[in-house]
Amino acid sequence: MSRNAELFERASRSIPGGVNSPVRAFRSVGGTPRFVTRAQGPYIWDADDRRYIDYVGSWGPAILGHAHPEVVSAVQQAAVHGLSYGAPTEAEVQIAEMLIERLPSLEMVRLVSSGTEATMTAIRLARGATGRNKIIKFEGCYHGHADSLLVKAGSGLLTFGNPTSAGVPPEFVAHTIVIDYNDTEAVRAAFAEHGKDIACVIVEPIAGNMNLVKPAAGFLETLRTECTAHGALLIFDEVMTGFRVGPQGVQGLTGIKPDLTTLAKVIGGGMPIGAFGGRADVMKHIAPLGGVYQAGTLSGNPVAVAAGITTLKLLSAPGFYEHLASQTRKLTDGLTACARAHGIAFSADSVGGMFGIYFADQVPGSLAEVSASNIERFKVFFHAMLDEGVYFAPSAYEAGFVSSTHDDAVIAATLAAADRAFGKLGN
Repeated sequence: MSRNAELFERASRSIPGGVNSPVRAFRSVGGTPRFVTRAQGPYIWDADDRRYIDYVGSWGPAILGHAHPEVVSAVQQAAVHGLSYGAPTEAEVQIAEMLIERLPSLEMVRLVSSGTEATMTAIRLARGATGRNKIIKFEGCYHGHADSLLVKAGSGLLTFGNPTSAGVPPEFVAHTIVIDYNDTEAVRAAFAEHGKDIACVIVEPIAGNMNLVKPAAGFLETLRTECTAHGALLIFDEVMTGFRVGPQGVQGLTGIKPDLTTLAKVIGGGMPIGAFGGRADVMKHIAPLGGVYQAGTLSGNPVAVAAGITTLKLLSAPGFYEHLASQTRKLTDGLTACARAHGIAFSADSVGGMFGIYFADQVPGSLAEVSASNIERFKVFFHAMLDEGVYFAPSAYEAGFVSSTHDDAVIAATLAAADRAFGKLGN
């Protein structure tokens, strides 16, 4: 038995499913999860000391590659002075100022400890600031595991959602309207019917939790227009896309200014951190200034903040994002050409250092279209690549990530492995 299998068997006796986050369990692709022992640059090593080219990157934060020496040094220096204080630090102010400087929509920001905490609080804030209860979210967009967000669409166009998790009472999602991503007409219809009661729209402006799905032309513009017209707040969930797709996230790419933004992942450089921020008049509803309560013992943790500050500084290097986007396109273009050379229906897409691969002729534009791709063929491809030493996300519904350390040699090795894997699929 491999060391990975031994650890998974052992973990399954003490941890539900053997993992501390569901997708890590390989349930959707089958097989045994890889237990990582170390990582460096574009590589991870498992418990059997096998090296893999990593395209998960801790689900996005490892934009500089794993264990970047300057980030590690910043963490070490911060840890020497204490791991947590439960009191303000100058570093918290510094990272808040850096975020506000980089994202024009931010006038004030509050640090938290996770993306889920950021999105949960942003919605509470929107409800508190507007005095309304209803929210709009989109099928296939994931905003963390807060009760009101674990919801799927109802049976009709404008019906309210149904819980997708046990333990979530139906009344907790009774005020959540779920619409298909990229369906602008449904957005207009929802506001026409419920506009005076809608507190906010929350959206992944580029979706990454149903694989990579870009907004259709006019979709985000419609959200901005409808929110403004009806006095609702627009929340961009940039937990995944923030500083991953560009230096100003999706809002920088599109020029669309949300009222609130949620962040995590990249802003911590691999350490647990999150943030939400936006218009000052809205943010002043947060305690201790206003009546919307939010607190966290580890918010603004000095070690996490040190990693985040260093990461954000390194991302400011001239040409960083141009190079990252170029390397990601080399990967997606190469995979597409390779698959089609083997006669396999396949497409891929990318933005910045984020990409999606789909066993379908066309890039999907919704969860339904992602689901209609050849999921079974993805599972075979995933394991073929794993055998070749390439680690993609263990789900056909997750985006992938490239780091600045994925150089031409790493991309070439990936494409050579993919050529062999596609060859097996074609047989």
